[in-house]
Amino acid sequence: MVFEFKLPDVGEGIHEAEVLAIKVKEGEAVKEYQPMFDVETDKAVVEITAPISGTVEKILVKVGELAKVGNVMITFNTGAANSQAKAETVNQSKAAAAPVKQAEASGSNGKNTSTPVLEATPLKFIGPVPAAPATRRLARELGVDIRLIAGSGPAGRVSKEDIRAYAEGVPSSVRSSAAPSAAASTSHRLPPAAKAGAQRQDNEPLSREPLTISPVELPDFAKFGPVERVALRSLRRRIAINMTQSWTHVPHVAHFDQIDITDMEAYRAKHEKSVAQKGGKLTLTVLALKAIVSALKKYPQFNSSLDENTSEIVYKRYYNIGVAVATERGLIVPVIKDVDKKSIVELSVELADLASKTRDGKIELERLQGGTFTITNIGAIGGTGMMPMVNYPEVGIFGMAKSKLQPVVKDGEIVVRNILNVTLSFDHRVADGAEAAFFVRHVSDCLEDPFKLLLEA
Repeated sequence: MVFEFKLPDVGEGIHEAEVLAIKVKEGEAVKEYQPMFDVETDKAVVEITAPISGTVEKILVKVGELAKVGNVMITFNTGAANSQAKAETVNQSKAAAAPVKQAEASGSNGKNTSTPVLEATPLKFIGPVPAAPATRRLARELGVDIRLIAGSGPAGRVSKEDIRAYAEGVPSSVRSSAAPSAAASTSHRLPPAAKAGAQRQDNEPLSREPLTISPVELPDFAKFGPVERVALRSLRRRIAINMTQSWTHVPHVAHFDQIDITDMEAYRAKHEKSVAQKGGKLTLTVLALKAIVSALKKYPQFNSSLDENTSEIVYKRYYNIGVAVATERGLIVPVIKDVDKKSIVELSVELADLASKTRDGKIELERLQGGTFTITNIGAIGGTGMMPMVNYPEVGIFGMAKSKLQPVVKDGEIVVRNILNVTLSFDHRVADGAEAAFFVRHVSDCLEDPFKLLLEA
């Protein structure tokens, strides 16, 4: 039996992935869950494992190629015995999986033959099932094996409705007939690249959609000397799209200020070792997380998004802060959830883990989603200031530059203090300059006085 493995929908909004490594060879016998590919999406590096045991028949992708969701990446020869065993495994599960059927077929000689075949539904996705983290969690809570469900979404994506219907015993055929086709129900919401991709055949090269509405025609640079063209792929392409989207939709305004962190730095240095013993790293970014949350609670317009379709401001009553991390592949913004509910030590440990996994390309997809506000800190690199771009559809981003000792006037005397330059970039449609000034002033008060931070955060 030949089994075709297609690139699954590995996360929200991901339509393509670049093949970084191929870990199997044609003719090689592989076992279920054995690593096959490393692929890079626009969010993270993902390892794809074998969905079934068998012999690799043909590898249809190459290193450096782009595959879109639904592309056949590899085919297996599973063998009749393996197919029968897999069917028996499905039959023995507690879910109502379909058994091996005897397909009656009439051959050219007029004789009837009986061939054991597997119903496609329970074996459609074995291994990396295309489903959101929340959907997987619901499946675990309901005791449902998500691998046995035929998803009704794009590329067979399993939804919460599919999980609930399966748990209630609704057949997949009923769900499929009751729901509109994936293409019809989602085509109006897909970006141009995804719409175009939906009309292509499997493994057909994905054309490059322009990053802007009216791309500029460049001059022929080759007339002046040698040039090299490199495809804008994966993360760098996603960054380009996001930045274009942010600059197009958000009327950016920036508010600059300086914060005296002399006392806070002394506090941080005093407790740095004790936090390190617990597996964390007490950085200024960690302390800023608490100060930012305090300010967001006081000025909720900066913890919101503007819905352009309904002309409504969506205020978020949770505080998930994204922290920009520089990697070799580009800037990635993992998210720390519920910052307001975590202690400084807990945030120190989580941020250290988050940054390490992000740089190694091992950050989980669910930890890259759900942000309400972003912090970026270039202090370790240097620079006296910056104007960061809003991480759309968020409303604000707080930037921190390198702090340094400066002479300042305090209580009528010139003293040396540790001064931090900061910037708040924000969406002027949602917030005004005065509100931004109050927001930054509140953050400043918290970072200048450790006891104030304790009281407010």
